[in-house]
Amino acid sequence: MSFRTKWSQWLLAVKQANKNQLKIIGGQWRGRKLAFCNAEGLRPTGARIRETLFNWLQHDVEGMECLDLFAGSGALAFEASSRGAARVVMVERNPLTARSLREQMEKFQADNIELWQGSALDFLEANRSLFDLVLLDPPFVTPLLEQTLEALVSGKHLSVGALCYFEFPRREIPALPHRWRFIRQKQAGDVGYGLVSTG
Repeated sequence: MSFRTKWSQWLLAVKQANKNQLKIIGGQWRGRKLAFCNAEGLRPTGARIRETLFNWLQHDVEGMECLDLFAGSGALAFEASSRGAARVVMVERNPLTARSLREQMEKFQADNIELWQGSALDFLEANRSLFDLVLLDPPFVTPLLEQTLEALVSGKHLSVGALCYFEFPRREIPALPHRWRFIRQKQAGDVGYGLVSTG
């Protein structure tokens, strides 16, 4: 095997290894890599969007009780934990993805992160906690965002002054529940995203 062939194979292996990794961009774990598995519909929140979200939040995330209802790669949950959230609950339906998240929690020794395996709607039905920040990044080709917003409003899940962040297809801005309003909103490619006041 020629040197050029070996070099090409090595580059391909490095690219593949890095494909399923992302970097935490702020806080105690800044620069550390978070690995995630391949799963249908998984769409990790990119660094640019995460940076914008946490710039919006500034230091408000410190001490917050956070809920990530569609954890996926764990990017939003680990970023919130890294930046000082008091407690982060991740909800993930896919067993393989949940196992990958558990491995990352052990790797990071993330004592303030909890994982609940199951659907977002089942979690909300069972939940008895109040959250200051809810993170919603469901698969785009489902009605899950609307269903989840309805469940959040109908149940006692949100603290006074709670914030909600969600992502949606760029041209399909969701209707907000009564008294909810966008306080920040942007677009990146085909993704729209915003931070919402629920009060």
